[in-house]
Amino acid sequence: MKLKTIFAAVTLALLPQMLQAQWRVGVNAGATYNMYSIDKQYMTDYKYDGVWSFTTGVTGQYNFKDWFGLRAGLNVMQRNYRHTRSQMPDMLDMKYKNTYLMLPVTANFSFGGKTLRGFTNLGIYAGYWMTSYRSGRDFNSFSGIVYEFSEKVPFYSERDRRWDFGYTGSVGMEYHFAKHWVAQAEVLCYYSAISTVKNMEYYKDYRYNTTIGIQAGVSYKF
Repeated sequence: MKLKTIFAAVTLALLPQMLQAQWRVGVNAGATYNMYSIDKQYMTDYKYDGVWSFTTGVTGQYNFKDWFGLRAGLNVMQRNYRHTRSQMPDMLDMKYKNTYLMLPVTANFSFGGKTLRGFTNLGIYAGYWMTSYRSGRDFNSFSGIVYEFSEKVPFYSERDRRWDFGYTGSVGMEYHFAKHWVAQAEVLCYYSAISTVKNMEYYKDYRYNTTIGIQAGVSYKF
């Protein structure tokens, strides 16, 4: 009986906040620039350059207050890069196209007026490396021939770490242009805390993705 009384009291205490809370769902799309960093060790002439690609997805947000909420998303994001060698500029030029499924969960802080507001999101994300392709040209050291290629890159369980985890954040502006509709634009960053390559017993090969981008979207407020 006491537990029921306590539960009822807590519910009544939280009811005003629950009534003020607001759900919103939306879609977004944008452009991303991925930077792939590796421990070069003795491979000093290796170059890994960023490549522009895209992201798109859906978001859901629950606002406890007009200035604070929790946001979660499900995004398809490409984290691409280009691999060249400074000593072989005409022989090696590979472009990698890596597609990830991303699940960011962030705290949303907003400020400003009723119509135009600024916001920032801070949190973590989990990701899964779905596919990998590469294309370009390479050099066959045995035949001395430079050849063009375009192929799907296979995954190997002993080498590739397909699950990803890291930190994410963004800053942006939103425009409440109708009673139930909000348009948003933001600058974002995904910083991976896990290497894409597993460490061997006698060989450490750390490789990380850092992805920045810009995206815009629209949300419906319930």
